[in-house]
Amino acid sequence: MTRTFFFLAALLIMSISLSSCKKDQSEPEPTTGKVRLHLIHLVDGEPLIRDIKTYTNAAKNEYIINELMYFVSDITFYKDDGTSVKIHQWKDIYYVDDDMPESTSILLFDPIPAGIYDSISFLFGISEEKNQPYLFINPPEVNMSWPEVLGGGYHYMMINGKWMDTNAQIQPFNFHLGIGQLYHGNGYDVDSIYAFVQNYFRVSLPGSNFSISKGDTVDLGIAMNIESWFETPHIYDHNQWGGDIMQKQPAMQMAKENGWDVFSVDHLVFPTRPLP
Repeated sequence: MTRTFFFLAALLIMSISLSSCKKDQSEPEPTTGKVRLHLIHLVDGEPLIRDIKTYTNAAKNEYIINELMYFVSDITFYKDDGTSVKIHQWKDIYYVDDDMPESTSILLFDPIPAGIYDSISFLFGISEEKNQPYLFINPPEVNMSWPEVLGGGYHYMMINGKWMDTNAQIQPFNFHLGIGQLYHGNGYDVDSIYAFVQNYFRVSLPGSNFSISKGDTVDLGIAMNIESWFETPHIYDHNQWGGDIMQKQPAMQMAKENGWDVFSVDHLVFPTRPLP
């Protein structure tokens, strides 16, 4: 009886010891934090004032802005070891509206592994794969729908406002970016469309390095410098392109190419904690 007891006790101790060793050798849980993006809208370095403040672009157009809405997606963080972290594929389309302050502060879906990151990039607009009809069914996102006959899906951006034309008349403009069309001939008859153009583009933010520790929420500020849509590398003239550009791929191409420096890091809120 005594021998049996000691034998069973020894087996129990060995079992606990082996279990403990396995637990000690297991991989540690990854440490993560969260990232919140703050989208800030500026004109010539000052916060956008809609409806009442008059601005002048590089083409000397005097204009005001009434509405600003757009999508950013496929947000990616690049680590200093050459790896990258991409925000969850189908939870990474964010609607931003200057009239909805809550939309300009984005707490990203994914936990971000702790470490040092070299830079951030994102798509302006929505990729061809994701930009499909009925992706959104509720406002405000559904209000960004792009006509099916013009390519479908959703606008990448709407800037709506007014400008003073060469006759000193106030005219409305819709500076909209989305899927472009190529037409046979010189007109814009939808029956003459022979191809569509994807006008989304990737934005890489210089100076966007940051560090994050376990349990941290890091706040990163990103500014849209609205004047850059109209000036670099192309000078955009409302008098040349008129009030609507949804069917004018050359104008949308100009907007797309001007988008390269529209976004920058805003150091007022970026980063929460300086790099070590």
